[in-house]
Amino acid sequence: MTCIITGIAGFIGSNLAERLMRDGHSVIGIDNLGRKGANENLARIRSVGDVDFHQGDIREDRFLRDLFAQHRNAETVFHLAGQVAVTTSVTDPRDDFGSNALGTFNVLEAVRTNKMDPVLIYSSTNKVYGKMDDLEIQDSGDRYNYANLPEGVSETRPLDFHSPYGCSKGTGDQYVIDYARIYGLRTVCLRQSCIYGINQFGIEDQGWVAWFTIAALLGKKISVYGDGKQVRDVLFIDDLIDAYLCAVQKAHITAGQVFNIGGGPANTLSIRQLLAYLESHLGKKIDVSMEDWRPGDQKVFIADVRKAHTQFGWEPRTSVEQGITKLCNWASMNIDTLRRLLG
Repeated sequence: MTCIITGIAGFIGSNLAERLMRDGHSVIGIDNLGRKGANENLARIRSVGDVDFHQGDIREDRFLRDLFAQHRNAETVFHLAGQVAVTTSVTDPRDDFGSNALGTFNVLEAVRTNKMDPVLIYSSTNKVYGKMDDLEIQDSGDRYNYANLPEGVSETRPLDFHSPYGCSKGTGDQYVIDYARIYGLRTVCLRQSCIYGINQFGIEDQGWVAWFTIAALLGKKISVYGDGKQVRDVLFIDDLIDAYLCAVQKAHITAGQVFNIGGGPANTLSIRQLLAYLESHLGKKIDVSMEDWRPGDQKVFIADVRKAHTQFGWEPRTSVEQGITKLCNWASMNIDTLRRLLG
């Protein structure tokens, strides 16, 4: 099939492009190459095969409409481009809105006005659920847990956008759902938890599992915001791509729907637990400073992923230990590149 990927030179986009190209699909990629590591990711994609790459910004409506017009027969659109950090959104909410809300609207309009009929996968976020202060949280020593949600937060949870990032991604989330209702687009909204894995140039503001791993290897001080007991369900990149492809294959079921995609209750990790694992794995003490809580930070987020399993047969397969070991090995093998980009 022919696939369009926005944000192709990002962490998720580049891994997805590699998988698609190795499976024999044609890939058209869009990226503004504004993030550190983007050029390295693009070079890696090009080493796999021919990719039809276009440097540009999803905030530019005419650019997108003209490009999509050249590929009206594309079977899939993976919309992954956007601003990815809560802290950056607080510092520059206008740029965040342009990238996430307006950019997503532009992608939807490029599909609609060109009368295309692809399956459109949107990379949303668990941040659309907000801080969820009403949920009872238990302190279990080195981590927090939900007191009464053994399966995690489901898609029926009311939305409560918190932080400019939550608002902008939530705006895109709702537009994606409504374009299925109003215009009949085959859109699928995936509310993703913490995604991590190889080829991730994590930074302090985003990609915390990769950032902690890279910073520990480089001997950099790690800032922990809050008390470090925050828990997330974490999902290895290969499992996320499996979810994308399964959702596309079952589009007759998934179109117009929203799904939580994360590690679920079986794959959870607190900041303190990750630091302890890294210290054990690397055989050294990690330099840590404790800082104030950041706006909108959830003490716990664990996704209930049963709907995805029931409706299109997907579930995580990579355990936390397996995934972090793979990440550590990749980071160790690419330490010179990581030092150049992030050191």
